[in-house]
Amino acid sequence: MTEKSAAMGVTFDDIEDAARALAGAVVATPTLPARRLDAMVGAPVTLKLECRQYTGSFKDRGALNKLRKLDAAARAKGVVACSAGNHAQGVAHHASRLGIRAIIVMPKATPFTKAEQTKRLGAEVVLQGDDLNQALDHADRLVRERGLTFIHPYDDPAIVAGQGTAALEMLRAAPELDCLVVPIGGGGLIAGSAIAAQALKPGIEIFGVESALYPSMRQAIAGETPHAGGSTIAEGIAVKRPGALTRPIIEERVKEILLVDEDALERAVLAMAEQEKLVVEGAGAAGLAALLAYPERFQGRRVGLIVSGGNIDSRVLASILMRGLAREGRLARLRIEISDAPGVLARVAGLIGRLGGNIVEVYHQRLYYDVPVTMTDLDVVVETRNQQHVDEILACLATEGFAARLLSATGKG
Repeated sequence: MTEKSAAMGVTFDDIEDAARALAGAVVATPTLPARRLDAMVGAPVTLKLECRQYTGSFKDRGALNKLRKLDAAARAKGVVACSAGNHAQGVAHHASRLGIRAIIVMPKATPFTKAEQTKRLGAEVVLQGDDLNQALDHADRLVRERGLTFIHPYDDPAIVAGQGTAALEMLRAAPELDCLVVPIGGGGLIAGSAIAAQALKPGIEIFGVESALYPSMRQAIAGETPHAGGSTIAEGIAVKRPGALTRPIIEERVKEILLVDEDALERAVLAMAEQEKLVVEGAGAAGLAALLAYPERFQGRRVGLIVSGGNIDSRVLASILMRGLAREGRLARLRIEISDAPGVLARVAGLIGRLGGNIVEVYHQRLYYDVPVTMTDLDVVVETRNQQHVDEILACLATEGFAARLLSATGKG
């Protein structure tokens, strides 16, 4: 711990105090080696599975640490938070446990399932505003009008100290680690983790990860005006305004902030599911995405990844899994030109089947004006072994006189 970090309002003693208070009330999540990932990234990898918290993310830690510090008057009046995701659920769950009334303000467009889950955890949900900023304005009004305590998702020393308990547990379980790779949204998790990890092991290096669409903390530290936006599967770290409390801690303690694009995030979510049998949200997979995108930074080093959450929408997960199959050549959409005559479809299906391809979908495209009236385009979705297998099927179709081409891209790498 440095004097500078203490002046910022968070010390290692604060994190240890939080760890004692949180014991038994939040999950001491597993710290496990991920040997299947080692070969993919060229480094031994250890995972801290915050996706195994009761609400599915590390936010349980900071929420409870803040709530436990409220005095009797503040508890009696209640709390308010503004979130459409993990912070909402962490505050709702622990406020309910402690008998504190909680209001969670969410934008009107928040998915129904997220609002309902927050209600089930015991909070009153208020849908207000077209975006998070407008929802935050309403939360501010509730603070002024009702005297509620606002529970900030990251810019609060108690929140930062609570989040830091994740790294405290990890380093005590795996003291051999050379570096930690931690996702950055507002910065509460990485700020607390850096203080805890470097107190236990001063030489350890901390790397942050941001979505390339939301590089707000890296831009702020570089003296640039933060500008961010766009659709990302890592919505948990899609933060436009970085933390004021967390920024100087990150600037002092984090070696580098790495940016990852959507392709790397998708591949990381897929690898977690296929290799480690873990359901992980985009933000939770950001650390692995950085290892996949920047392998030279970590080759041969003992790397710890904090898997920050597992609350991924089922439809998004299904899409990532299917796109992963296409990317690796295990699911291919082929367009085949055939004569519109009896028996031709069966012949094509027989050729694909004999080569070991499994047809899962078939579409006839008879109405295209650029196809002769006696012909039809046949779109087939085929399960295959790999890209080489796809090429073999295409070559066989061509040999048998069928013009065929691949429609689905197999992606990068």
